Parts: sequence; structure tokens; C-alpha cells
Amino acid sequence: MDNGFSLIELFNLGGPFMWVLLAFSVATISIVIERCIYLAWHDCRVAGISAKVKEYLKAGQQAQAEEFLKSYTNKQIVASILLALLQNAKFGENRMERAAEAEAQERLRRMENGFNYLTALSSIAPLTGFLGTVSGMIGAFQSIAVATDVNAQLVAGGIYEALITTVFGLIIAIVALVSYNLLIQKIDTFSAEVSKSINDLVPELIGND
Repeated sequence: MDNGFSLIELFNLGGPFMWVLLAFSVATISIVIERCIYLAWHDCRVAGISAKVKEYLKAGQQAQAEEFLKSYTNKQIVASILLALLQNAKFGENRMERAAEAEAQERLRRMENGFNYLTALSSIAPLTGFLGTVSGMIGAFQSIAVATDVNAQLVAGGIYEALITTVFGLIIAIVALVSYNLLIQKIDTFSAEVSKSINDLVPELIGND
């Protein structure tokens, strides 16, 4: 006898809380896909552009360096950060560093857009699944209470049906948490490279004053 269940059957066995978990799963997948597309579309490479700008500055060609950075579209995230650094060089070291940091923070904020929802879903989904399990267990024990003939099959059946929501809640949480950590690692790497690039270019700008 085949005791397996299809996904739809498992969904129906999970009860009304499965609809909430379905909404959470759709939200999680949507956020992950949207963030992956955003980070893939926007070029996060730093070293190549930074090296080219440094060459211009070593040659005393700050204006050409600015034009070089302006030639990039918004897809190249680091270009706008370095451009803010160069354009504020005339106001002194402190001012240009703050301008670059402000632009970098704004860019990082855009890159991390939606991450707070991923962390929230990684916490809320298993709790919702556990709530569904508790609700299912209450129903299972209620059935046991009114049953005239209680057997192991009745007890086990009610329990494993109740645990389905916990399983789905944990799956959603794992997907959200793993995706968040992979995405934030990429952004942290970009942030570290940008900081290094700014530190490398500041002495060149000061020397050109």
C-alpha cells in the first residue's frame, strides 16, 4: 500500500495555517529572486574601476577621472561612490570622505532592501508552523477525547498531520536564512572593497591639491 502524499494532500492535511505559510513562502522566494536579479544587474566589481581612477590621479588628471566615472551608468555601483569622493576633494579630506561614505551607505541601503523581511520571515515562519502544530494537536486530542475506541493509529495519524505545519515553517525559515547569509556576504565583500578603494584614492587626491 502506498502511504505517500502529494504536495497538495500534505497542504490540505496541514490545515488553515498552511495558507499563511504559503504566503510566507511566496514572499520569501519573491524577495530572494528580486534581490538576486538586482545584484546581478548592478555590477558590484570595484578593483578595475578603482585602479583606472588611480591611474588618472597619479597622472594629475582628476577631471578626466571624473568624466570616466560619469560615463558609467547606475549599473556600476562603485562609480557613483568614487565620483562623490572626487567631486568633494576640493573641500578637504574630511569632507570628501564623508561624501563618499554617505553615497556608499545609500548604495548599500538599496542593495540590502528587503533583507529585513527575510530575517523577519526566518523567525516568523517556524513560529507560525509551530502554532499550526499546536492547533492541530488540540484537534487531535479532542478527537481522542470523544472517540469510543482509541488506538495507536488514531493517535499517530493526528500527530503527524499536526506536525506538517512545523516542517513547512522550518523549510521556509531555512531558505530565508541561507539566502540572507549568502546575499549579505556578497554585500559585505563589496563594502570592504569600497572602503579599501577610498583609502587608496584619498592620498592621491590630497597629493593633487
